[in-house]
Order: sequence, then C-alpha cells, then structure tokens
Amino acid sequence: MSVTQQMLDGLFIAVSPENLMYCALGVSLGTIVGVIPGIGSLATISLLLPITFYLDPTTALIMMAGIFYGANYGGSTTSILLNLPGTPTNAVTCLDGYPMSRQGRAGVALLMTTVASFLGGSFGILMLMLFSPAIVKVAIAFGPAEYFSLMILGLIAASVIARGSPVKGIAAVAIGIVLGLVGQDVGTGLLRFTFGFIDLSDGLSIVALAMGLFGMCEIVDSIKTAGNHGAVPKVSLRAIWPTRSDWRRSWSPIFRGFGYGSFFGTLPGTGGMIAAFMSYATEKKLSKHPEEFGQGAIEGIAGPESANSAGDLTAFIPTLTLGIPGNVTMALMLSVLFMNGINPGPTLITSSPDIFWGVVMSFWIGNLMLLLLNIPMIGLWVRLLTIPYQYLYPAVIMFLCIGVYAVSNSFFDLWLLILCGVAGYIMRITDIPAGPLLLGFVLGPMLEENFRRAMQFSRGSLGIFVESGISIACLLIAAILICLGLFSALRDARHERRERRAA
Repeated sequence: MSVTQQMLDGLFIAVSPENLMYCALGVSLGTIVGVIPGIGSLATISLLLPITFYLDPTTALIMMAGIFYGANYGGSTTSILLNLPGTPTNAVTCLDGYPMSRQGRAGVALLMTTVASFLGGSFGILMLMLFSPAIVKVAIAFGPAEYFSLMILGLIAASVIARGSPVKGIAAVAIGIVLGLVGQDVGTGLLRFTFGFIDLSDGLSIVALAMGLFGMCEIVDSIKTAGNHGAVPKVSLRAIWPTRSDWRRSWSPIFRGFGYGSFFGTLPGTGGMIAAFMSYATEKKLSKHPEEFGQGAIEGIAGPESANSAGDLTAFIPTLTLGIPGNVTMALMLSVLFMNGINPGPTLITSSPDIFWGVVMSFWIGNLMLLLLNIPMIGLWVRLLTIPYQYLYPAVIMFLCIGVYAVSNSFFDLWLLILCGVAGYIMRITDIPAGPLLLGFVLGPMLEENFRRAMQFSRGSLGIFVESGISIACLLIAAILICLGLFSALRDARHERRERRAA
C-alpha cells in the first residue's frame, strides 16, 4: 500500500464521528486547562489516563494529543493578559505579550498568538508527514558531545533575551543551572543540594518555579498598582485585528519559528520550550529595534508561539517512530500504546499504519478546531482585564496553588511557589531576567548528563567536542554570541559614562 493511500485511510479514521468527538473533547479540555495557570497538560492527561483503558488506541491517542497541544495553545492566554504562563512552555510569551496587554493591545496579541500557533502547528504536522524518516536520521546522529554543544549554544543565546545587561542574563542562566542540579546525582544517585529536605530528592518542581517567577511575582508587584488595569480595548473585530505593520513584522518570525520548532521538537528532551526561547533570542538579534523587546514587540510573540506549536507536534516524531519520549507527557502517550500491546518504534508505521496515520491526520483537524475555538473566545479573554484585582488575584492565587499541588501532592511545593514569587520580585527590581533562569533550569541536568556521557565515551578527553562538525559549529556560534554580548555591554557602559559627563 502506498504512503498516499495510508494517509487517505488515516484521514478517514480521523474524521469518524467517535474520533472527531474525542478530538474536540481533547482540544477543548486542553485549552481550558491551559488557561488555568499551573494545571497543564501533564496533570490533565494523568487524571484522564484511566479513560483510555476503554477506548480504541487510536482514539485514546487522538484525545490525549488534543489535550497536550491544546494546553500549550491556550496557555498563552493568561501569559498575555496576566503575566501568568498557563504552562512553563508559555513563559517566553510573557516577555512581550503582557506589555502589549498593558498597552491596550491584548486582543491583537491574542489573535497574533492564535494565528502564529496555527501556522506553526500546521508546518509541524507537514514535517511530521513528509520528513519523519529524514528527521529521525538527523536526530539519531546526535551524540552526547553534539547535545552538550547544542545546549551550550542555547544557554548562551538565552542570555541575550535579557533587556538589560548580558552579564545579568548569563548570571540568571548560571542560577538556573545550579537550581536544576538539586536532587539526585545523575551518575551516582546520591542526593545533593537538598540540605536535608527529603522533598527535594526529586529536584525542584518546574511548575512551582515557573508559576512563582512569573505568576506570584506579578501578583506581588501588582499590589502597589492595585486598581490600575491599564487600557482595556473594545472587543470588536477592528480592535483585535493586527495592523498592517504588525503583519509585516510577524511573517518572518513566524517562518523562522517553524524551523526552530521543527528541529528542536525532534530532539528528545528539548521540544517547544527551548525552540521558543531560541526563536525569541534570534528575533531580538535580527530586529532593527531590539530595545522594543520586553516592551511589547509583536515579533516577541509571533516567533516563539510558532516555534512552540511546531515543536509540540514534531515531538511526536521520536515518540512514535523511535519509541523515545521527549518528556513525561510523551511518555504517557507511549503508555497508551503499551497498554494496548502496541510497541512504538520504527516498525509502527509499517505494522500499525492505521494508528500512526490516524493520529497524524487528526492533528490537522485538532489544529483547525483550536483556531476556530480561540478566535471567537478572544473577546471573552480580554474581558478578564475588567475584573477588579481584589476579586481576580485571589482566584488566580487559588488556581496557582491547586495547579502546583496537583502535580506532586506536596505542600512543600506550595512553599516553594511562594519563595519563588518573592525571589522573582527581587529579580524584577534588580533587573535580573527570569526567562534565562528558567531555561538554565531546564537544560542544566541535561547539560550535565551529556557532558558526563561524552567524557565516558572519550575516556576523559575534551577533544570529543571538536571531533564533530555539528559540535564545532555550535561552540563557535556560542563564542561569537559571547563576544557580541560583551561588546554590546562595553558599548552601553561607554555610552552611559558619556551621558553622565554631559549631564
């Protein structure tokens, strides 16, 4: 049977009434839990996993996948309106989405997010359909040295996300790496940096960290401005429609976001979050007005959201074709197959083409459903800004606490949420960026693990990092970025000294 015929068969499976119903249920639940800060797709899929015992494996995967990318799709809503990332993946959207909301352009930001997510997701599905075998070969070619060098590049690039000093950005990355090393040693299993707290044996909760740095921090900061919502736009098509300038500035970031999301989504352990941060750093570097980033630049939304959506969907490539889950959520997807006696891997496409292509073709339907679901809801989301702070923020705090507690059922994480909120506020008033810290936290453990593996393979020789062209290229680009960052910092310092003398 030809691939084209398998795709058509998969489309017929995806549009069956039962699968359409569960796809709609999945994307709707995903959008709702994405809007509620801290809950996320992982907790929702975990709670609904028992339902899959009674469903066909294709139907179960379609629903779970809808929850996964629906949650990340809807998580940008509170990132833009309240500076509260619905999921950690949406944290980068806070950097420019919330300033746009404060400027009275919340509807424009939400519509651009919806369009960018739809286009990014569509491109991700196209990559999944056309280039799965080739992309898998590229991903397999990455050894520990290549992964280490790529992550070094990602961390260095993250330092340029900061609006202020690149030195502070690098310091934030370093803090994030240290926090990521809390818990069990990846080599020996011994506890480290736990200071006697058994709750830290599994490391810090990324949900508590992200919600604290962005969500609780915003609530603490808003105490001094309570009652001042800023401009709330009229909820009309004209009010939410981006200007011609917005569209012109967004197309290139959206297309570049495609590439970042498609590449990082295929690498296990990376995915949409890293793709979004890399996209943001690139757009800031390429922009003719980098000073606008962090103040409400439309490119700071369009590129990362496109990268995020493309990364979420291409993450299914290693999951389905290699049987290698890129994250815990993908591991739950695999569990659905295992429970039905189906082994994911290179033979899945040939042994169970109905499952593979049925799920892939359902992504088109789910992505379209999300577009049709989110655009009419923009007016409702914008009206959240009219709710008085004394009613809105207690409810937000309640959802934050419920979301953080639901992940691990730990009261310790609630205290961690509060602590991270206070730390985030201190970082804000000292102009230390939270975005690079979060990326350092995510990449730190993987950076250590791949460095150790590379040292084991080379028997302690650092030469392994210059034996691969991919590794050399990543390290050279990272070195160039460091030089550019230091040059920019010195130039800004020289400019400030001149201004002081002139004053």
